[in-house]
Amino acid sequence: MTTAASESPSRSQHPLELPSTGAPDPRHRDGLFASLSNRNFRWFVFGQAASTSGLWTQRVAQDWLVLTLTHNAFMVGIATAMQFVPTLLFGMSAGLVADRFDKRHVLMGTVSTLGLSAAVLGVLCVTDTVQLWHVLVIAFLTGTAACFDNPTRSAFIHEIVGPEMLRNAVSLNSAIFQLGALAGPAVSSGLITAVGTGWAFVATGGWYVIVLAAFFAIRTGELRTAPRLSRAKGQQRMALAEILRRPVLLWPIVLAGVCAFFTTNFAVTLTAFAKDLHLDAGGYGFLTIALALGSLIGALASAKWPGSRLRHIAALAAGLAAGQLLAAFMPNMVTVGAAFVVIGAIGMPFLIATNTLIQLASSDSMRGRVLGVYMLVTLGSAAVGGPVVGLLDQVGGAPLGLITGTVVVGAAAALVSRQLARVGGIEVRDRLRPAHLRARLATTTRLTDHR
Repeated sequence: MTTAASESPSRSQHPLELPSTGAPDPRHRDGLFASLSNRNFRWFVFGQAASTSGLWTQRVAQDWLVLTLTHNAFMVGIATAMQFVPTLLFGMSAGLVADRFDKRHVLMGTVSTLGLSAAVLGVLCVTDTVQLWHVLVIAFLTGTAACFDNPTRSAFIHEIVGPEMLRNAVSLNSAIFQLGALAGPAVSSGLITAVGTGWAFVATGGWYVIVLAAFFAIRTGELRTAPRLSRAKGQQRMALAEILRRPVLLWPIVLAGVCAFFTTNFAVTLTAFAKDLHLDAGGYGFLTIALALGSLIGALASAKWPGSRLRHIAALAAGLAAGQLLAAFMPNMVTVGAAFVVIGAIGMPFLIATNTLIQLASSDSMRGRVLGVYMLVTLGSAAVGGPVVGLLDQVGGAPLGLITGTVVVGAAAALVSRQLARVGGIEVRDRLRPAHLRARLATTTRLTDHR
């Protein structure tokens, strides 16, 4: 059992250094689908395919339902924000849960809650009794379940495949997520058009039954289970201190939070485009599928991309800002869709690189809490960003929200690049010092630490 005393970070570890994972089997580096050689990961991916199909089916149906009830993009942003508010309230606690309890059992509980919530909303719609406040309450409940699901699910991937195949597994998991994003809007738009919005939510409840079956099929004896964290005081503060101490954790989390303010709320921007361009549910579904297609391309490309570095993350964030600027000036549905293919193809590698880097840089006993902070920052930023982006879209149309995102994300990428250059400059200057000066500096540092 892991104790709080065993978590103290080593002073000798460099703040930009990733922990060593040993010499991985060369076979782990080969093949786009290398991680699927793991039986448990195949079941996990099967469940993830059903889960993401349900998630996207519900997301499109919810956005369209709110737009139908209110005819207001700002209210769509409010409904989206309600799904992220729980992360602001429970994000740190969710990370502790991931470290303290059996991750598979936690995920089975969250999946059950998500399926039940979707089914209830479906019944309200089918019986024609749904009101806006129903949607907001259920959005909060699903957000609470997702708050505990997200860090646990990310850490569970590490337990399934280990560090050697983590990036490939995260990339394939993201690709499956985007395949669900392709299937979900198509199913949702078809159901909305054919039989009504309520049946899209009913279908979502059915998807989550499949997810539960997949988790039952996972063999627990084949997992690389990390020792569970015992209860002790200050465990959340310890994770925060570790993040602040190490730029390899701090800067990806900061940059991901800034990007999430806008990118997680692309659904709000797409509804604004649907309104500006006078599109129906099918047109809105087309734009959503375009973003998912680009993200799928980016996820598959990332599965073969060796390694994750801070400078790569900063460059991808800058590319994401440029993609938003491109989309802001597109005149019709087809060109807007093409621009969002580009945005997805850049944004997904950014998310994969960030997630992989954070997981590899975290210790086994602290991974859940670090991911909890990561989710707190990104989803909390999305919660705040939902109403803001919705208001920008309502006042100035979709282009205003995208241009604002270009400026803010671009500035954040420039700031992180500057910080990396500064740290790199310090390291270079240290290497250029004569050996006797480096030894004297090291002695002085040790004496200061002892004091």
